[in-house]
Amino acid sequence: MNWSISLEPLISWPLLALVLVPLALLALVGLWFRQRGAVFRFVALLALAAALFNPVFLNEEREPLKSVVALIVDRSQSQDIGDRTKQTDEALAGLQQRLGRFKQFDVRVVEAGKSQAAEERTETRLFGALEGAFRDVPPSRIGGAIMITDGEVHDAPAGSPDFNAPLHALITGNDHEKDRRIRFENAPRFGLVGKPLDMTYRVISTENETAPVEVRVSVNGEQVAVEHATVGQAMPLQVTIPAAGRNIVELAIDREPGELTDTNNRAIALIDGIRENLRVLLVSGEPHAGERTWRNLLKSDASVDLVHFTILRPPEKQDGTPINELSLIAFPTRELFVEKIKDFDLIIFDRYQHRDVLPILYYDYISEYVEKGGALLIAAGPEYAGESSIARTPLMSALPAMPTGEVVDKAFYPRLTDLGQRHPVTRGLDGSATEPPHWSRWFRTIGVQNPEGEVVMKGADNRPLLLLDRKGEGRVGMLLSDQGWLWARGFEGGGPHVQLYRRIAHWLMKEPDLEEERLTADGRGMVLEIRRQTMADDPGQAQIITPSGKTLTVKLEKSEPGVFLGSVETSEIGLYQVANGDLTALAHVGPVNAPEFADVISTENRLRAPAEATGGSVRRLASSTALGSDIALPSIVPVRSSGQATGSDWIGLRTTDDSVLKAVSRVPLFGGFLGLGLLLLAMGSMWYREGR
Repeated sequence: MNWSISLEPLISWPLLALVLVPLALLALVGLWFRQRGAVFRFVALLALAAALFNPVFLNEEREPLKSVVALIVDRSQSQDIGDRTKQTDEALAGLQQRLGRFKQFDVRVVEAGKSQAAEERTETRLFGALEGAFRDVPPSRIGGAIMITDGEVHDAPAGSPDFNAPLHALITGNDHEKDRRIRFENAPRFGLVGKPLDMTYRVISTENETAPVEVRVSVNGEQVAVEHATVGQAMPLQVTIPAAGRNIVELAIDREPGELTDTNNRAIALIDGIRENLRVLLVSGEPHAGERTWRNLLKSDASVDLVHFTILRPPEKQDGTPINELSLIAFPTRELFVEKIKDFDLIIFDRYQHRDVLPILYYDYISEYVEKGGALLIAAGPEYAGESSIARTPLMSALPAMPTGEVVDKAFYPRLTDLGQRHPVTRGLDGSATEPPHWSRWFRTIGVQNPEGEVVMKGADNRPLLLLDRKGEGRVGMLLSDQGWLWARGFEGGGPHVQLYRRIAHWLMKEPDLEEERLTADGRGMVLEIRRQTMADDPGQAQIITPSGKTLTVKLEKSEPGVFLGSVETSEIGLYQVANGDLTALAHVGPVNAPEFADVISTENRLRAPAEATGGSVRRLASSTALGSDIALPSIVPVRSSGQATGSDWIGLRTTDDSVLKAVSRVPLFGGFLGLGLLLLAMGSMWYREGR
């Protein structure tokens, strides 16, 4: 119960002053001159003033409010090391039990670091969770905060937090921990394929080591070198990027006896391999309507350096024109097909026939070039079926099909074969999903027999139209029509000539995304996504090895012809190994080299400054001699806002004086007959004294 007096005047304050001030002056004058009845007049005036002021006794019924205490529990991955999780659970249960004894505390438990979002798992952010716990609490009601953590907090302020209450930190782990870790100091994001890339790294240890440490260097899961590093010093490293696209460079060191964890004994760098400009040699033979189609396409590709020769004047042509008057460049056959043939990534013969421009021996060089890893494309026309066909040269060993000598002049829609619907070169071509396909017709097909490799497109009478084949280490493509220019010119609406031609060229040059059998994996947030390209009907399940060594299986579901997808939500940050059949892939899930694992030694230093700034404390749950998970919890003591909030074996939390008003009862002092009686008594006494 809270009693108080409140004045509720019957008239306004100016009127009160107008009435009472003159009467008060008269009463004071009477007292000064000691007139008869002056005292009674003064008492009567006081009674009148009291009646007009109308004093009221107020009795307020209030309910005291509780102080809000935040219990912030660190559930980040570094808390899974050793006995920290057990210590955390025991401390949480003990604190909840002790705080439950005090009715003046409203305890809010917040577990931080459990989010599956990768961007939220990069760091341990306990003060963000603390701010969220107190967002709806006025400052006067904040009783304090207790953090249960290993001390590796990455958003700790340098000074006091934004609330005026004690902050206490209870540190898990032990103070005799040791750890050794490795990290990249300098790791470029991009590198040229086949070229050395300079990087630097450092091995860091909590102990003063001087002996060299062996560092295993792996690229895309394959160990390429073993380096010897000096602990604490920045060490140079040079690796060669093997492939275009995403490459994973991994550094690993052995686990030391007694080391806290080997989670940070690996460092990962994700490097995107970039090819230098691809060199393509285009040789155009007999002039035809689509002669510039390949040239325009390749010239428009910024990643291609094109060397194009058009044979306009074959050697047998003799018209008497002096050589010095010809504006033609002599065909540098020896330079291109002997000295620099290895420098080209792709050679294209566009309607080329053997007309003694190339010595017969050079065709053998081209076949050898393909066998050793080169790429050859034959864009065939009627000349391929003629007497001067390049199939009648030593190049025949590299060709996927021999001509029958037949040229079929018949209108047809180019269509994908069953293989073509799954092959990356032709899969999903714009317009291929309808029947007939949503593109224009062609009017010529070159007949071949005994085709090798994969027939991915068919022409008139279901004859092979596009062949893709592997020869030794190289690749060969054959387009058995010279009508692709109809698509480029927009005949009957045209067709996807750019898409098709570019895919053919890049498949021949071994673009990884266009491989028929390919397994890739990537991390999207905390989800591992798997993509399998295959010509098979069902690739089966994918096997996954997590960073901790656990084994998982994921079913791959068909997404489109030739493409199967799978995904799995994960809780571990690190490098995942994925296998399907004979193919393997690596993927890193979560932030690369996250601060969460940069330093896993439990520490009191990060939270000492903000805790002491608020009058709180930082202490370990386990004693310095403890080897297990035994913990010692401090006692909880409620303290006033100005009192000390920490002791040797106790921590204090502040109580609040705030309350909620539930009801108010009023008792007027001069209300009703009592007030009237007192007023009449005072007036009557005054008149009685005046009348004597």
